[in-house]
Amino acid sequence: MKKHKTTQPARRSFLKQSALAAAGFMIVPRHVLGKGFLAPSDKLNVAGIGVGGMGAANLRNLAPTENIVALCDVDDAYAAKTYNTYPNAKRYKDYRQMLDQQKDIDAVVIATPDHQHAVQTIAAMKAGKHVYVQKPLTYTVHEARELTRLAKEMPKIVTQMGNQGHSSDDARLVNEIIAAGMIGNVTEVHVWTNRPIWPQGISFPTDTPATPPSLDWDLFLGPAQPRTYNPAYHPFKWRGWVDYGVGALGDMGAHLIDHPVWALGLGAPTSVEASSSKFNGETYPTASIVYYDFAARGKMPAVRLTWYDGGLLPERPKEMLPDEKIDKGGGVLYIGSKGKLMHDTYGAKPRLLPTTLMKDFKAPKQLFPRVGKSHELNWADACKGNGKTNCSFEYAGPLTETMILGVLALRAPGMKLNWDAANMQFTNAPDVNQYVKRTYRTGYSL
Repeated sequence: MKKHKTTQPARRSFLKQSALAAAGFMIVPRHVLGKGFLAPSDKLNVAGIGVGGMGAANLRNLAPTENIVALCDVDDAYAAKTYNTYPNAKRYKDYRQMLDQQKDIDAVVIATPDHQHAVQTIAAMKAGKHVYVQKPLTYTVHEARELTRLAKEMPKIVTQMGNQGHSSDDARLVNEIIAAGMIGNVTEVHVWTNRPIWPQGISFPTDTPATPPSLDWDLFLGPAQPRTYNPAYHPFKWRGWVDYGVGALGDMGAHLIDHPVWALGLGAPTSVEASSSKFNGETYPTASIVYYDFAARGKMPAVRLTWYDGGLLPERPKEMLPDEKIDKGGGVLYIGSKGKLMHDTYGAKPRLLPTTLMKDFKAPKQLFPRVGKSHELNWADACKGNGKTNCSFEYAGPLTETMILGVLALRAPGMKLNWDAANMQFTNAPDVNQYVKRTYRTGYSL
């Protein structure tokens, strides 16, 4: 019988693969898994939509381990630094063209103004791309519901909202302290931030300067209704304008309200009430207080959560030592039947009050595995089949809805709005219900 000759390179390859398999490693090339599947050893081909601001930071966290293959931004000048960082990535201004034309994209990072998030995210998901979306996940309650629904219907699409504190060790410790009953039953939570740090409480500008040649203003508007360009809106300042952002609560709630919602399993609020400085309907107020009521959950009692922004603060806890101050930058205070817990923004530095208790503090049993890497890399790993994301849309959607309900309450100051979550409406405020959904400009829709 004639023997088949084995070439040395083939033999070496076989021996190498055998050794890796014996050691517990199996490298499976993408073509073996088939179209749409990634081996854990593969790199994601990542595209960015909105790459001049926070999107640039997200891409930096992904670049060491993944391929940045496409960049999309409506403003070439604002995105120039990112363009120069990834010279081999293809460039686009219109995300629709990018998704239609570039077929090698596996995953998309979206870090555009709030009013664009949902339409861009749904377009990416329907194109079969994994998605990482900056907070807030959406601009309206209806959009939050839609993305939550889509995430459930499309389980192979890996999703993550960009509230990075949700992947931190400290955030997990907050959950574990409360779960261990160290402060008893929590009935009251206070949440505050120093935002806005952008213009609010102002009216639309009346001057009409020329649009910079680097900016496609029509693409910036996207689903929003037409308005003449003005530097009062872009860059960054858009967050305070009602047409493009959802203000301080919509921005920072994802970093602050997130933690009590998570640790206490709050679900949808039953009512919400707001008071604020003057709200002209064009930009959000310079300061506000919002009260949320949450029903009892099993053995856990009802909770009143109070939100403060614009420099407003809760009453200083009497347990704080004379030289201790409330961090004006932001934080959360939990009031329980056995004690109090406080932490900073992103769930950072959780501490019992009085802080002298921390000298003998013994961490409770770990209930959550520590992530050990960035929020972005947690998402990238999940895209390749390694574990799950920490803040998928199935969690981020309801959280975003809660945040936006507080923003909507600004439309009826001083009125307690009863929220019917099942029917997605306020039962006693029909005038506010018109803001639960919105209309989209032609060419942009869900």
